[in-house]
Amino acid sequence: MVEIRPLVLPGELIDERKGRKLGNTVYEENGKVYSKVLGIPKVSDEEISVVPLAGVYMPKVNDRIIGIIDEVEVSGWFVDINSPYKAFLPLQEALTEFVDISKVDITRFFDIGDIIFARISKVTKHKIVQVSMKQIGSRKLIGGTVIKITPTKVARVIGKGGSMINLIKEKTKSQILVGQNGLIWIRGGNVRKAIEAILMIERESHIIGLTEKIAKFLEEGK
Repeated sequence: MVEIRPLVLPGELIDERKGRKLGNTVYEENGKVYSKVLGIPKVSDEEISVVPLAGVYMPKVNDRIIGIIDEVEVSGWFVDINSPYKAFLPLQEALTEFVDISKVDITRFFDIGDIIFARISKVTKHKIVQVSMKQIGSRKLIGGTVIKITPTKVARVIGKGGSMINLIKEKTKSQILVGQNGLIWIRGGNVRKAIEAILMIERESHIIGLTEKIAKFLEEGK
């Protein structure tokens, strides 16, 4: 028997508040806490929230994301970050060297279709989003395959302390980078097996014992 974590529907009662902090996917009425979304309830002594089973990526400062360059401007690049909002990568946040934009075509650094691993550095109240590549690990991603999953399932793919994604890397011998925006880059090793495992996690994220199931799947066919 597979144990399924309980799901709650929008408007369904979760628990009494009892002074606990509320996540942004729940609301309170008369001391009782209800879900705003379809998802998995997370209830502790300190907080009540719901992890949505679906949803779009809403950028947050310091998120590590995978983006695709889709416009080149004089002073930087617009980046598709798998969100309702585009991000802008300013020249000064992408390069360490000085560039005279009157003499240099900046497509020599990044061009339309290039894939980058970057960090959300700014989000204004009007949802103007800026990304930066000045952090360790940020870079253009060469080759490989990019897949898209539901952004709310990213935490499950990564696993506690990186346990799940490290398991996939170890068993498939693939390089894998996971963006908080739901884009995942995979290169080398058994790419097909890595993709199948990640999509299985997305599909069955609500199942208890998923780590053991993924480990067994990764051993099959060796």
